[in-house]
Amino acid sequence: MSKTIRTEAVDHLFEAILLLKDKEECYTFFEDVCSVNELLSLSQRFEVAYMLREKKTYLDIAEKTGASTATISRVNRSLNYGKDGYDMIFDRMLKE
Repeated sequence: MSKTIRTEAVDHLFEAILLLKDKEECYTFFEDVCSVNELLSLSQRFEVAYMLREKKTYLDIAEKTGASTATISRVNRSLNYGKDGYDMIFDRMLKE
């Protein structure tokens, strides 16, 4: 049986996130919801994805972010075979 993230609990979490108004509210909320390590891991993956999109090498990415090659590879797989979530956000960020 495959796991799905589409659950009522995840819906509630995403609805809560959509109510956040600014970066300060994000810090307040995510510091309560996530451990420091969870939040740092998420932000690291995001930076890795950005650098991969910019065609940086695994070595450059590992040196700058501290990410393991396994993490970089997983993020790369998401960029290549995922649901294009990273690209959607990066495109929006470029427009701002």
